[in-house]
Amino acid sequence: MSRGPDIRIARVHDDVDRTTGARLLVDRVWPRGIAKAELRLDEWIRDVAPSTDLRTWFGHDPEKWQEFQERYRAELDANPEAVDRCLGWSREGPVTLLFAAKDRDHNQAVVLRRYLIELAKAGEESDDPAG
Repeated sequence: MSRGPDIRIARVHDDVDRTTGARLLVDRVWPRGIAKAELRLDEWIRDVAPSTDLRTWFGHDPEKWQEFQERYRAELDANPEAVDRCLGWSREGPVTLLFAAKDRDHNQAVVLRRYLIELAKAGEESDDPAG
């Protein structure tokens, strides 16, 4: 049985050489103070990021984390094109989702990574003739 896609997360300020595979920026806005060449991106998938309204409401407040996850997952459910772009990269090999937030535990990349892995595993199970 497969363990799912190799999807990791990293801050945009982390050492580029310590990341694996395709590098996808998953923020809606370009990170402050970072030159485009510095990130060495494979793709900027801004449409997979939380909406501006959701991002503003959340404000990286850990007290809102649970509700943020639910709202963001609902946005992802309604945005299959952007999700499929991320999944497409993960089918080709390892992926690192890049985010700019300072909080490594309460940000959209954490939610997106889990969401993508769950979708990929569900897809594998539905493709399994024995399942």
